[in-house]
Amino acid sequence: MSKLPDFEALAIFAKVMELRSFAAAATELSLSKATVSKAVSRLEERLGARLFNRTSRRLALTDAGQKLSERAARLLADGEAAESEALAQSTTPRGLVRFAVPMSFGIKTVAPLLPEFMEAYPEVAIDLHLSDATVDLIGEGFDAGLRIARLPDSSLIARRLCGMPRYTVAAPSYLKRYGRPTHPMHLAEHKCFGYAYLSTQGVWHYTNASGEQASVRPAGQLRVNNGEAVMPALLAGLGIADLPDFIVGDAIARGEVEVILKGWRQPEGAVHLVTPPGGPRPARVEVLADFLASHFAKGRAQRK
Repeated sequence: MSKLPDFEALAIFAKVMELRSFAAAATELSLSKATVSKAVSRLEERLGARLFNRTSRRLALTDAGQKLSERAARLLADGEAAESEALAQSTTPRGLVRFAVPMSFGIKTVAPLLPEFMEAYPEVAIDLHLSDATVDLIGEGFDAGLRIARLPDSSLIARRLCGMPRYTVAAPSYLKRYGRPTHPMHLAEHKCFGYAYLSTQGVWHYTNASGEQASVRPAGQLRVNNGEAVMPALLAGLGIADLPDFIVGDAIARGEVEVILKGWRQPEGAVHLVTPPGGPRPARVEVLADFLASHFAKGRAQRK
């Protein structure tokens, strides 16, 4: 009977391949660099082929390594999924949650809640990744992410945590200088700020009480990939912005900007927690979702 495959070496090889670094793989797996190197060497010896071409600056897969990479990555993912499902049955949530969150929302809303969560769940660790770009949860190995928008059809499992309205706003000084638009199509005649990661590629959509719809592709001097970066120019009266409540809500309350086009509403957005498909959410992810949902609901109620 042939001996079992070297699952450990295959998993370590997959992690080195994913991170393109022996040192990074060692850190991720809590192993020594020597242990990682020996595991890959052991696998190379067993297969009779070199898997990586290594230089002082670069690590690249050989043809043999490339052929093995997909199966090894699947083996690692299946192993991690098996452990996650086992942990999901645990009455005490524990383990690491790799969590992808939009930049400004993460800094302003999520990060301030983490100390309380960490106190409540001392065996759960959070690896918080902040980026406004849409992260590939499956491809990049995340356990969960937050999406603040209408969700497109997707294989991801989504849980709505709270609503998140958007407002079209301008500073009083801008409105005094350039006038107040009363119809969405008037925005084409105004200076507007753009956002790189809109799901509709720079198009703003509106509907009024009678059901009339309007879509406009506004233009202006400034386009950003983070909504918070619009605020200085917005407050300076240099243009009109379309922003979610968590960014512009306080400025509206203070009278620094005014909501325009009040007879028109935009498609309702929401904060969703999304996770990869396949099996139940691990307990560590589920308690994080419950915790955030509870706090976000309180925050929305207080704003009202």
